[in-house]
Amino acid sequence: MFGVLMIDVGGTLLTSDDISLIKQAQVGGVILFARNVATPEQVRQLCDDIRYHNPDILIGVDQEGGRVARLRQGFTPLPAMGRLGELFDSQPCQALSLAYDCGYLMAAEVLAVGIDLSFAPVLDLDGISQVIGDRSFHAHTEAIIALSTRFMQGMRAAGMATTAKHFPGHGSVAPDSHIADAIDQRSFEVIQATDMQPFIQTLPWLDAMMPAHVIFDQIDDKPAGFSEIWLQHIVREQLGFQGVLFSDDLSMKAAQVVGGVSERVRAAITAGCDMALVCNDRVAAHEAALSAQELPYPNQERLGALCGKTPVWQGSLVATCEQFKYWSQARDNVLSAFFDTNQADVVSKSDPTQYL
Repeated sequence: MFGVLMIDVGGTLLTSDDISLIKQAQVGGVILFARNVATPEQVRQLCDDIRYHNPDILIGVDQEGGRVARLRQGFTPLPAMGRLGELFDSQPCQALSLAYDCGYLMAAEVLAVGIDLSFAPVLDLDGISQVIGDRSFHAHTEAIIALSTRFMQGMRAAGMATTAKHFPGHGSVAPDSHIADAIDQRSFEVIQATDMQPFIQTLPWLDAMMPAHVIFDQIDDKPAGFSEIWLQHIVREQLGFQGVLFSDDLSMKAAQVVGGVSERVRAAITAGCDMALVCNDRVAAHEAALSAQELPYPNQERLGALCGKTPVWQGSLVATCEQFKYWSQARDNVLSAFFDTNQADVVSKSDPTQYL
């Protein structure tokens, strides 16, 4: 059965401690970071090993593009989504076509190495946030809606579920919730008319959502990911969303207002999250796995729907991706539009591993 926790592992190979944690009853997911990635072949083996020890598990990664991309060496580079937004202002048709290509390309390569889903796309506005910036498609909701829809259509065509973040929007809040408390003092009416619109308008394409660790103090005194008002009353009842709700990383600074990690996990699940992420803190992960035994199992059908269509490994990333009929064309289109085509395997030196 899928458990309520998504944890991380230490490196490119599983250790005995990793295995003991993966086999805990309430561990239902593993998220990979840059430290877990050496080559496509190694990542596929790591994912196969994880599933050997826990077949009922979701494997995720942040492969947004730009500065937030864990899979680099040997993978096709992806532009920051803000590059699509810039192109949209002058050549909207080309930008929309490339958004589809980016979604398909990303999903195909992530699935090829055995990972179920990338936590994408970012539907936040490119506003004043210190952590969003060009992770966002655009500063205007209409452009975000148009571009993200095509991106998600590409993901779905390749066989990957979509995960929109960070509901109801992080782009209009300046502090970085990874390292500071983030508070938005605007009214619900203003938030609904602006930051929430990309989520509302793309709802038919959303398979999962990740709420922000932001306190919207005119609505609730808790961060959205711990708020029954946001998750149950607004997301489930008002919007009618029936997909998966992932917490953002509960190790982040803005999540610590709730208490210790056991309290954070319990608060997130009780508020309405299906799965809680505890990353980059092994002691906390073990504590969370122990305390989570008291929690009920999440909706199995809902989580099972996120399992990716992983192709049979053919010995290399290229050979495996060739099983996706549009992968080669999407790759060529993205490389020619955004990169020197002679640098298909260039690895950026910038890799901020903390962003989700």
